[in-house]
Amino acid sequence: MTRLNRPAEILVVDDNRGDAILAARAFKAADLESNLTVADTGEKALAILAREGEYADAPLPDLILLDLNLPKMSGTDVLTQIKADAALRHIPVIILSSSGAERDVTVSYGLHASGYVIKPGSLDQFKRFVSAVTDFFFDMAILGGPDRFAGRQT
Repeated sequence: MTRLNRPAEILVVDDNRGDAILAARAFKAADLESNLTVADTGEKALAILAREGEYADAPLPDLILLDLNLPKMSGTDVLTQIKADAALRHIPVIILSSSGAERDVTVSYGLHASGYVIKPGSLDQFKRFVSAVTDFFFDMAILGGPDRFAGRQT
């Protein structure tokens, strides 16, 4: 269980089936109860986030892992739309990319990515990444949201 008192909702946006499978295996092995949703295009990710059509009942993710190199709509475009939307901008977005190009890193942080990581190449490396991410975002950090503190007195 997480500090959320429910399973963590994770959205992986990656068109590489192998990388999506690595992510799923790493999260399954993690000490975190979670539900993983995979979107293989930026358009699908935005439909999930907007709860459109078949995704009308989809929960908002607590964390998004986003590849930059997607077909049609780039990960940079997806990140731009997420961070421009008041209902979504609170969601941490970690860029997972095969690129370590300075421009990609700078642009991603300029668009308010929560982190930038070069894609782990093996299951063991992916497990280490997932362990660090889950420790930080689900054990240490307090996640926010538009109605996270509604009705609470501070």
